[in-house]
Amino acid sequence: MNGHIEQPVSGPRRLRQMLSDPSKTVVAPGVYDGITARLALNAGFECLYMTGAGTSMSRLGMADLGLTTFTDMHQNAAMIASINPAVPVIADADTGYGGPINVANTVRAYARSGVAGLHIEDQVQEKRCGHLSGKLLVPREVYYNRLRSACKARDDGGHGIVIIARTDARAGKDAQGNGGFDEAVERMRMAAKIGVDALFFEAIQSQDEAKKVIECLPNGVPVLLNMVPGGRTPIVTNDEANNLGFRIVIWPTVGLEAVVPAVQSALQTLKKTGKSPEHQNIGPGALFEVCGLKELMAFDESVGGSAYSDL
Repeated sequence: MNGHIEQPVSGPRRLRQMLSDPSKTVVAPGVYDGITARLALNAGFECLYMTGAGTSMSRLGMADLGLTTFTDMHQNAAMIASINPAVPVIADADTGYGGPINVANTVRAYARSGVAGLHIEDQVQEKRCGHLSGKLLVPREVYYNRLRSACKARDDGGHGIVIIARTDARAGKDAQGNGGFDEAVERMRMAAKIGVDALFFEAIQSQDEAKKVIECLPNGVPVLLNMVPGGRTPIVTNDEANNLGFRIVIWPTVGLEAVVPAVQSALQTLKKTGKSPEHQNIGPGALFEVCGLKELMAFDESVGGSAYSDL
């Protein structure tokens, strides 16, 4: 047979296609494990964001203070990207986990795992969540070397993974005291010259400042908006973000903020009454269906299996 088998579109290529439409904004809810990824996919989202804070909390049980290693983040990103390779995953890559060689290794590893895009930031290795105070930055040239390394690894690899440059300069400073809005703009402008694919201006302070960010950054380079309720940046809707000119909006804590109070409440009920809440009665079958039970059963049957026919 000489039939042509069409290859699926890769995550990076799909993300680039989405970013090529200036009329639309890519919306990516924050996911941190297989269940939240499945729920976001089942809800119909066309892009996912692997949150570093969620990874730290779910895998380590620790606050987001730079405790996750390359291995923690890469393994989680690879698992999430593998669930549905047709849906792009943008993943937090922190500082790149070392010097230029480490950054290049991070980019190559994420790309091999099917991750569509990643962001590299300018905090020191002892980093913290972008919406906490007291952030310390590396000097400009150290940051720029991280970005050059990431872009070279992207170009040499030919996989097209989307490189997003993040700066925390708006709410942080380096050892010489350089920081603030103008420093963040300068770092983002240089990042664009280096050749990154998108810009991530962290901790925007107001909606007027959000407009100013778009005005100050280079035209034609997509800008990402980070929506963290209770953080430094006022919340806007996805449509409002689009009207402001942002091309990507991530919602890192949307899953965490839903899960934590719900589980706390269920556990308090179990502790107090000796049984789970009355509304928790969907059963194991329905739970497993969230994570592909029917698809797995269908695959087994399609190759002649019968082990799960009576579930």
